[in-house]
Amino acid sequence: MKSAQFPALLERFFTDRLMRQRQASPHTIASYRDTFRLLLQFAKRRLRKPPSHLSLEEIDTPLITAFLDDLEASRHISARTRNHRLTAIRSFFHYASCEEPAHSLQIQRVLAIPEKRFSKTLVKFLDRAEVDALLAAPDRKDWHGRRDYALLLLALQTGLRLSELTAVRPRDLHLGIGAHVRCLGKGRKERCTPLTKQTVTVLKTWMQESAPRADDWLFSTTRGGRLSSDAVQDLLDKHRSAAARACPSLEKKRVTPHVLRHTLAMELLQAGVDRSVIALWLGHESVETTQIYLDANLALKEQILAKLGTRDSQTYRRFKAEDSLLTFLKGL
Repeated sequence: MKSAQFPALLERFFTDRLMRQRQASPHTIASYRDTFRLLLQFAKRRLRKPPSHLSLEEIDTPLITAFLDDLEASRHISARTRNHRLTAIRSFFHYASCEEPAHSLQIQRVLAIPEKRFSKTLVKFLDRAEVDALLAAPDRKDWHGRRDYALLLLALQTGLRLSELTAVRPRDLHLGIGAHVRCLGKGRKERCTPLTKQTVTVLKTWMQESAPRADDWLFSTTRGGRLSSDAVQDLLDKHRSAAARACPSLEKKRVTPHVLRHTLAMELLQAGVDRSVIALWLGHESVETTQIYLDANLALKEQILAKLGTRDSQTYRRFKAEDSLLTFLKGL
């Protein structure tokens, strides 16, 4: 069996299948790209070969399984993230099954790798005291602190996803009357999210200082590049540690960009905002996605319980079926 050229096949998968045929969104392409970057780095260490010299036969089931296990052990990813990485790999091998039918047995073994099952836990979010402590943590006397403060405030007020947050450019902001930020989210859905006066003031100040051009990144590195997901997580970890000194409850919490998104959703829910509006605000595909916030909202459940406790106990008498003979007579 002729050895398949893996590098050329992978390039065609991105340029031909994802970009030209499927016209995948930039978020999907970036996610798949990151998956294969990590996979190729792992294969390089494991096989001691540069990625450009790999063959398709070497990207087999044992290698991929070991790669996924390594991600969990070294990067501490969740089972959900592991499954996302596996989805990207499966997509490539579905493409390879058409391009390299001679390798169908190997490909089927890879496609048969099962997703990892996981328990669905309640969403994590911050309360108001924790939010205030986190916003107070960045040192606004420093350039990085001012950037981080503006980023945290925008994230907490809009609920943007990480990819949406780091992709914001000055041209996406409207800071006049009807202030809002425009973003392209999952499924190529464009949405506008309103901005509060406080957020508008902070963003205006930040833009005056950084003086970005319309196509620059709003929150950039010191060299003007786009912030990576790891960089955002690092700054969150740093500010959470600092905020924990003033708010000890943060010591036991892991703050991620998605936790900030959940925090906004919970605040909207507790303020009485309808689920459909929250789904629209966050860019959810379905209103049912917002159900996770109802499940996690203990305060709302306590309010319902309090209302139930005030009712007359007669309301909750056990149901007793009517006598069968009386039921028969009633039905005549």
